[in-house]
Amino acid sequence: MLNDTIINAERELYLTLLELAQQQPIAYEWLKQLPTWLNAIKDKANYAHAPAYQASVARLPTLTVNNVDLNSDTLTIEANLSESERKQTMALLKQLMPWRKGPFQIGGQISGQIGNDDSGIKIDTEWHSDWKWQRVAPHLGELKGRRVLDVGGGSGYHGWRMAGAGADTVIIVDPSCLFYHQFMAIRHFVGSADAYTYPNGTGRYRTHYIPVPLEALPAHSQLFDTVFSMGVLYHRQSPFEHLQQLRGQLVKGGELVLETLVIEGDANTVLVPHDRYAQMNNVYFLPSVAALTGWLEKVGFSDVRCVDVAVTSTEEQRKTEWMTYHSLADFLDPNDSTKTMEGYPAPMRATLIAKR
Repeated sequence: MLNDTIINAERELYLTLLELAQQQPIAYEWLKQLPTWLNAIKDKANYAHAPAYQASVARLPTLTVNNVDLNSDTLTIEANLSESERKQTMALLKQLMPWRKGPFQIGGQISGQIGNDDSGIKIDTEWHSDWKWQRVAPHLGELKGRRVLDVGGGSGYHGWRMAGAGADTVIIVDPSCLFYHQFMAIRHFVGSADAYTYPNGTGRYRTHYIPVPLEALPAHSQLFDTVFSMGVLYHRQSPFEHLQQLRGQLVKGGELVLETLVIEGDANTVLVPHDRYAQMNNVYFLPSVAALTGWLEKVGFSDVRCVDVAVTSTEEQRKTEWMTYHSLADFLDPNDSTKTMEGYPAPMRATLIAKR
């Protein structure tokens, strides 16, 4: 028997935007485009694997979930899995590989750590996205009760953590067909655990996913109290346009959380890779922290501060059972791990926070 997870999630998104539009009419512009956005991600003409991904999500078994802790480093859905359910779920989730952002655990007991309960399915993703959240979270403004936009949110791991931190509404945007269906697979098991609690026991989901890039959204919506852009800026050919688009989604006084690749240097230092960077052919600009601070101020942000700088390690980003392709270790100079294969400085990421 097939489940209605995707249909239910998309209905919840529609109703959330409809409620928002009654307070903020600009949200009607989102509603007008929503059917096109949602239909396009399922169109085989656009994404050859879309029907297979949909089928994988629809065939996931319905479990009796005992608890979901959205604040756990390993986002764990505590449930009892029979051996047949475990095998079925494992096979379907593996059809949604590669899993890059996580980790997640389906079944077993909440432990906060991958591998502590053998009765569950551990999705040990390429990235320890929990490590990034641990670096960023202490510096954030209050998320409780806020409306949040997560740009380039991947499988949705950080979006779930934002909901766990108390965000009133989280909207993840990312154009990846695979990531959209990975989010829906996790939504299937999370169920209504992130929903509002009303006296009658029902409420809207708080975590949603729109499968489009930032530039597809209505410009200057000014709908969000907090906007996250983590791991996106260096993929943009026009970084200033990206920063302006982020600013346009924020309310006045809202908070931007920007995480991106950087290099060491002064306010005039920017690396433009000639061809590839760490074997990625879609990396365009790596500024210094000082240069990035200037970029943010130039487009109108204020109170810019750098809250974290971290060199990406091969423990944080690596090949796993759930992501079997090449990973960071394959992209570094085998004789000098401080450099990429191309001879550039190894990946270093900075997180900056600014006000609109």
